[in-house]
Amino acid sequence: MTSHRPSYRNWTVTHRALQDLIKEEVSADPAESRQDQLKVFQDRAILYLKYLKIFRSLEEVYEQLVQPQRRRGVLRILEGLMGRLLELKAQMVDLDRSEVHCFDELLLDLKMTPKDLQIPIPRYFQRKRKKQMVVNRLLEKHQQNHLVSRVQVLSLEEAVHLLQMSERARQGRIRAQFTKELTQTIRSVERPSWRPTNLDQDQAAIRIQKVWRGFIQRKKTNRERTEEMIFLGMIPANPSGTGPAQLQAQQVSTCLRLIQDQNEEEYQRVQLSVKQLVLDVEGTDIKQTLQDQIRQWFFECRDLTGRFPDLPDVDHGGSESLFSQISPEQVLLQLSAQEDQEMKKKERTGNRKQKKKKKKKKKKQAQEDKHVNGSSFFLPDVVEGHRLYTDVWHCRDNSQLIDVQLLREEKRQEVEQEVRLQVDELMRAELRNLKLVVDKTKMNKTKTGNKKKKKKTKKKMKIKDLTADRSIQSLCKELILNQFLIKPKNIRLSEFTGEFSYLASSVCQVNGVPTPSLSDVRELITLYAVLPLGSQAVLERFPMAKTLLLVGPSGVGKKMLVQAICTETGAHLFHLSHANLSHTYPGRRGATYLLHLVFKVAAELQPSVIWIEDAEKTFCKNKSKINKQFDPQRLKKDLLKSLKTLKPEARVLVIGTSQRPFEAKIKPFCKIYKKIILIPKPDYSSRRALWRDLLHTEGAEPGPSLDLSSLAKITDGFTAGHILTAVRSVLRPHRLKKLHLQPLTATEFVQSLSKMDPVYQEEEEAFKIWFRKTPLCRKRARGAKTNEEVREKRGKTGKKKKKKKDDKNKKKKKEK
Repeated sequence: MTSHRPSYRNWTVTHRALQDLIKEEVSADPAESRQDQLKVFQDRAILYLKYLKIFRSLEEVYEQLVQPQRRRGVLRILEGLMGRLLELKAQMVDLDRSEVHCFDELLLDLKMTPKDLQIPIPRYFQRKRKKQMVVNRLLEKHQQNHLVSRVQVLSLEEAVHLLQMSERARQGRIRAQFTKELTQTIRSVERPSWRPTNLDQDQAAIRIQKVWRGFIQRKKTNRERTEEMIFLGMIPANPSGTGPAQLQAQQVSTCLRLIQDQNEEEYQRVQLSVKQLVLDVEGTDIKQTLQDQIRQWFFECRDLTGRFPDLPDVDHGGSESLFSQISPEQVLLQLSAQEDQEMKKKERTGNRKQKKKKKKKKKKQAQEDKHVNGSSFFLPDVVEGHRLYTDVWHCRDNSQLIDVQLLREEKRQEVEQEVRLQVDELMRAELRNLKLVVDKTKMNKTKTGNKKKKKKTKKKMKIKDLTADRSIQSLCKELILNQFLIKPKNIRLSEFTGEFSYLASSVCQVNGVPTPSLSDVRELITLYAVLPLGSQAVLERFPMAKTLLLVGPSGVGKKMLVQAICTETGAHLFHLSHANLSHTYPGRRGATYLLHLVFKVAAELQPSVIWIEDAEKTFCKNKSKINKQFDPQRLKKDLLKSLKTLKPEARVLVIGTSQRPFEAKIKPFCKIYKKIILIPKPDYSSRRALWRDLLHTEGAEPGPSLDLSSLAKITDGFTAGHILTAVRSVLRPHRLKKLHLQPLTATEFVQSLSKMDPVYQEEEEAFKIWFRKTPLCRKRARGAKTNEEVREKRGKTGKKKKKKKDDKNKKKKKEK
């Protein structure tokens, strides 16, 4: 275990920081910052940044640890930190009324860099891919069949035309080869024969030395120049291939994963054996002690109340809830409370309007208390995980592969719960006999309970299952054949290049609305899409929005982000395109059947992403612009119904992408998509990074002759898609071969860029105007208006007071 000492050292350091942060959050007085909303937002932002720093270090520790029990403890804290980050983000959005926040000044105060704002995606998300293997096999089979089905049967005329084209091409190649050989022979004949010079041996040697020394010196100066430029930071030092250090790091990571898998298998084997041992040795004693405790509680309650109590059901905790919460003295109070509740149910008095008003007031108060007090569902998990570390793991031996003593204590609790269920059933039967013999009461079934159950079943709306007689595998095959279930591309979220905006706060003061940078977009995608889809424990306690809308001009990277979400979380991708919908499932019934099919399979194969391309066409304003053949508006009603069928804890996300959202009706559009992310065109720093990264991925390293700053300045208004097409149009295979002889220059990309249309200012303004009409921006505008009105009122009252004081002083002077 000596090789894993750095991971344990990092573990201790992060827990010290976590302990300080928990003390700071618990000891904070919410009453001090109740009035100042800006102070509350700053406190939440500081907590968010500190928790993010701890989350990053703990994620690295989790990947380096080998002992399975320690990994479970770290995983519990990781899930709690993920949920806490989402809670703090929701509170900041409600306080600031914006999805994007300006952290540049806070980063300076906390001595952090923009890299510390990047949320790491836990690497264990991609390892949980059990159900996806079956779907991947079906997709591979479909691709093979699709390649075979591409062979088309040609007519006689088409076949003759194809043969003529291939024969003419063959004859042209032969003719070109003949002319090439002919020109080479003519040049060899015309070339003068070599004749020996009149130089002696020493002069010839000097001439050869001159040529060789010149070549060596030029090579040496070029190498020294590149080293100097790398040292100054003018040229990136990253080599084109993987170096020895990177290869060694990859080998270490693969070895760690193998050791983790082996230790996990060993832990599962030992876990079963220890549980069986505890059940054989201590099972009878646990059963006898539980029976004695429950029997004693029966007689104590009868001595106080005069009758035997009822044993709680399994849903209410069983006998475990008795000894943890209820004492025999509290049974009388419970019985009286139950009688009072029954009397209140019979008395159905009171106006419904007053009840609704009270509920609204309670909701508002709860929201205010939530912002101020910062009540959390995940903070107890973080505190409990930290307590386990300090009490259990801090003083344990690091050399143990499996801690059998700790495992025995855990399994004893599981065995006790299993035995308790059996004991409860036995004690319920014994309680019935005691009531019959001692109290002489009969256990009759009440009719009221059956009526209540019937009423509840009537209230629930039964949803028809259109595919009840079919298996999930057959439904998957149907979606794959119709190209609605597709295989996502292997794209990581880190490939979405974008830089941090260092002038966000100054721009926000001028415009009023913070303009998002591409780094902010990457952060929002991680928070709203990747973390909820990757962690089931987060969604069970903090349900996130099931819909997300990505808005921006073409080439900004909306499709890339959808593919990256599926890659990072291992999610299945369902692609709903309007063009494909019209051919396979025509009509209104076809749309309802398709949506039912997609949502049913997506709920079964979690995590899943349902991608609706050109989402604005479903809510288009002008019906004249809609193609009647596609008719995308038939999804409008059924989409909302299908979204209601999703459970809050389901790991299913509906993502819409739109290039022209201003063509849709904004109210129903925003009613469907709860979270809206505007992806802007890249700024100067992002464009420079895009040029550098795209050239590197296409196989060209930018040298000193390529002016990246000029290219970034020229491409103002162009998107990442435009830059990528320009790079690919220039870096053809024949150009890549000549890079060592002829380095790249900025002028080579100008011709391809001149053929493209950039994002003009009118289009950019149209996106900004539409985004201001969204619900969150409207709330921000209302809050700004109310703040201005309050300031004006304060100013007017101050002026009136000053005038009154001046009038009084004037009267006093006149009287004197």
